[in-house]
Amino acid sequence: MLKSWIRLPSAALILFACLGAGAVEVAGVNFLPQLEVNGSKLQLNGAGVRYKSIFKVYSAGLYLSRKAATLEQVIAAPGPKRLSITMLREIDASELGKLFSRGMEDNMDRAAFGKLIPGILRMSQIFSDHKRLQAGDNFTVDWVPGVGTVITLKGTVQGAAFKEPEFFIAMMGIWFGKSPADWMLKDALLGVKS
Repeated sequence: MLKSWIRLPSAALILFACLGAGAVEVAGVNFLPQLEVNGSKLQLNGAGVRYKSIFKVYSAGLYLSRKAATLEQVIAAPGPKRLSITMLREIDASELGKLFSRGMEDNMDRAAFGKLIPGILRMSQIFSDHKRLQAGDNFTVDWVPGVGTVITLKGTVQGAAFKEPEFFIAMMGIWFGKSPADWMLKDALLGVKS
């Protein structure tokens, strides 16, 4: 039994930590085991770090109404959903917006991507308007049924919701699609054993 515990990857250890009563700490960022979005209680599905080369870029935590281990399960989870991201280093916010656009494009077919271009341009502009994000800055991507995708940056909702469910699915593709931004982060957020 002890040997199998030692061999568990860090993503699985994070998942086990989520089952405890306290917050889960990932690279100095605390993720609550539960939180409320639009009146619904959500649980931390998993949390991890986005690396670029050897550098830690941000910590992320995924909150859902029930556990999910695939993109399809994330989308199918009933009620609101939240991806919470806290920067671990300073970054050009417009570059981050471009990377998110590219991540969406890399995980969908051309026709579906084309239909979302107005929303993708607006999402990129949200980040461009903030110039730079500093270590400690937080943003969330929420799916709220009947409202749409709500992006909150530094505690402020960024304009109107993106009403199309396809936009939220495309955004989740950045982290959970066939070509995720970071495979280790995908596994950590989904609680998948590597």
